[in-house]
Amino acid sequence: MIRTLLSIFLILTFTTLHAQTEKEQSESIADCEGAVNLFKSGNYSIQFTGKPGYLDDLMNYPSLSEISSKNIVWISYIADNDGVLTLDARINENFLQMIIFQETTSNVCVELSNGTAEIKRMYKRKDQQVVGLDSNVAGGKLYPLQLMAGQKIMIAFTTLEKTKSVVKFDFKFHSAGGSDYELKEPKVLDNRNDDFSPTITFLARDKNSNAPVVANYIIEDNKEMAGLYRCSDLMLNPPRACKINVRCDAEGYFFEDKEVTVIGTSDQQVMFKLDRIAKGKTMQIEEIEFKPGTSEILPESEPKLKRLKDFMALNSEIEIEIQGHVFLIGENGFASQKLSEGRARRVMAYLADNGINKNRMTAVGYGNTKPIYPEPKFAYEEQANRRVEILVK
Repeated sequence: MIRTLLSIFLILTFTTLHAQTEKEQSESIADCEGAVNLFKSGNYSIQFTGKPGYLDDLMNYPSLSEISSKNIVWISYIADNDGVLTLDARINENFLQMIIFQETTSNVCVELSNGTAEIKRMYKRKDQQVVGLDSNVAGGKLYPLQLMAGQKIMIAFTTLEKTKSVVKFDFKFHSAGGSDYELKEPKVLDNRNDDFSPTITFLARDKNSNAPVVANYIIEDNKEMAGLYRCSDLMLNPPRACKINVRCDAEGYFFEDKEVTVIGTSDQQVMFKLDRIAKGKTMQIEEIEFKPGTSEILPESEPKLKRLKDFMALNSEIEIEIQGHVFLIGENGFASQKLSEGRARRVMAYLADNGINKNRMTAVGYGNTKPIYPEPKFAYEEQANRRVEILVK
């Protein structure tokens, strides 16, 4: 009897822990861990999901008991310079509440879960459709927020539960060194400490005009070069040969990511050709991989799917067609057609599950009818034919 009860206890404990693990890995914009990342000042719009996240991120804050997390969206931002943040957020119906948390150690979402993230600003009354940060404090406007370089904040907006309103906001970070976020001209950032050592240069250019584009570079996987940089041309001294991941974002453009093999012993140039967002344009999403012969998305594809989710959240006016393609030699058969449709639908389901309105998306499978390489000779050509593309409708 005791052995049976112990077995039941272990099963229930495992089930609970497994459920908690799944929730902690949520990528929904209604959860802190799924927050949309902002990289620069600009005008943005995000749609509420109409439902709560997997976790109640506010439960350990008694002072926020008047704020419901049953319909909430999260936004994160890291200041790359000392400066002041202003914000104007508005909604066309019901009300808008706002809380801004500041990270105190290393992971603001963990701090939220144990109630240690610092509340910097909050507007919790349900009487305004416009909230924000402004030197003219009135209505739902609070004082601007001063930030130091490297400080991370999380902004939560909440509204009436079950509604899918769109919050539009003007986000402006005024750098202490000037309003460089407004620059239209090319900007070179030379972060080298030795002019005679090898240089790696990152360039962002418009795909059609080849004009320089002021973009945000996020470099990961090498602590000497890691960071957030905003410029068109970035120059660094690589410490050694290594591999890094570079994410490149620019307002009005599709994002582009690259894994870069750094030489380290000679000068090197890395080019990002950015394509403007427009109706009829397509973006190929590389590194979304599926279990062979199925529509099951492999775990290593999560970072790329999150990038797509952030792109959709920050461009809430656009609608897309998710296109599935498979690699198969010969005629397009029933099986390959169904597989490509299933994979496109699986990507759409991921986005819908993580806060993107499914009415903005359609999923279409093309089987093997639209290969990039009609007669592939190498493995990378086969992989290119096995892809997911996004069409802006």
